[in-house]
Amino acid sequence: MLDGAETEDSLLEVNNIEVIYNHVILVLKGVSLKVPKGGITALLGGNGAGKTTTLKAVSNLLRSERGEVTKGSIKYRGERVQDLVPSELVKKGVIQVMEGRHCFEHLTVEENLLTGAYTRRASRGEIDADLNMVYDYFPRLKERRKSQAGYTSGGEQQMVAIGRALMSRPEMILLDEPSMGLAPQLVEEIFNIVKSLNENEGATFLLAEQNTNVALRFAHYGYILENGRVVMDGPAKELRENPDVKEFYLGMSDEGRKSFRDVRSYRRRKRWLS
Repeated sequence: MLDGAETEDSLLEVNNIEVIYNHVILVLKGVSLKVPKGGITALLGGNGAGKTTTLKAVSNLLRSERGEVTKGSIKYRGERVQDLVPSELVKKGVIQVMEGRHCFEHLTVEENLLTGAYTRRASRGEIDADLNMVYDYFPRLKERRKSQAGYTSGGEQQMVAIGRALMSRPEMILLDEPSMGLAPQLVEEIFNIVKSLNENEGATFLLAEQNTNVALRFAHYGYILENGRVVMDGPAKELRENPDVKEFYLGMSDEGRKSFRDVRSYRRRKRWLS
């Protein structure tokens, strides 16, 4: 197992960034994290914690939503990348799979996958080999390859989105809420494929996920965000055993299940953020 932030060979370093939307709304407040080469790193927290904004800051997609990084730095392989346009970052090996899957609904599954290779200078033989690799990991997509993506299931569309990202031959994949709207069985299937891609293809993942229980079973290292700040981080195994994480994010405590509205819990939570 990799140790996340303790590993020196970091592909990505986010250092004390602040993000503001519309020149007014402060969303991220001094977020720092590291993603090691070959690791699965999870960004955890509830809705509105800042997970998606962190991913978009890394992938440089904030400007389309009138957001900007106003402080701090983002480095990939030691090079400052926050001023690059998204396509330049893709060519460097970083690609984001957006929340909500975002397939080209009128194209077939296979046509969607092939769009992922658009930025590459590769032969048809190389692209065909990568397409077969995607079908090896997602056999369901091979069965549906001639179907219009808009008529496939939510789980299949998530597979298309990840497969399309793989076709760009990325070194790092930013994966936003892969479990959203999927049945538990499909969530397990998607995360097992992420694990296989990490172990077999050497793909590095930074994933944002509300399903803390699943994410911490598959990730190597985790960062917990609350209100735009990192309030806790550590190896996934340690976070799974942490009593505060159990209580707030896994719904468990030594006394059984607890509510977020519980007064004692609220006081402890306020202590985290002070």
